[in-house]
Amino acid sequence: MYSFKKMTQHQAENIASSWHYNDEYSFYDMDADEEDLVEFLDPKQRGESMFVVMNSQEIIGYFCFNRIDKETIDIGLGMKPNLTGGGKGVEFLKAGLNFAKLTYNPDQITLSVATFNLRAIKVYKKVGFEEVQTFMQTTNGDCFEFLRMIYKCKNELNSAFQ
Repeated sequence: MYSFKKMTQHQAENIASSWHYNDEYSFYDMDADEEDLVEFLDPKQRGESMFVVMNSQEIIGYFCFNRIDKETIDIGLGMKPNLTGGGKGVEFLKAGLNFAKLTYNPDQITLSVATFNLRAIKVYKKVGFEEVQTFMQTTNGDCFEFLRMIYKCKNELNSAFQ
């Protein structure tokens, strides 16, 4: 069972300084992009949207929930580096989606993922995200291709009655 708690400054600093991913996934290290790092470490910019995910007393990841409009929440997420690739991604993502649905009651949830991250895309598709479009984004000192994906929350209710 996971619990979600608003991220503290200490937790943000710890994640930014000690979470380092291997190989091409180092793209997701907080210090890989100065703008992202500043935003992550600034309590005002984090606001009320950033949550740590706890399993007992250990932080296993984080989610960021940003309301785009009345119907849409956009999420960003990260899992503790030593837990990635171990088959826990679906469970972790489902916990985040459930939290978003209970907290924000969106019709849909969106996210963007670097297209090279096939491992994450597989997890997103497994829980029901669909591909929307690819786009180029400047980050980490270069321009990279990303995939926008969407998860329709209301379809779950409709399919239960069919």
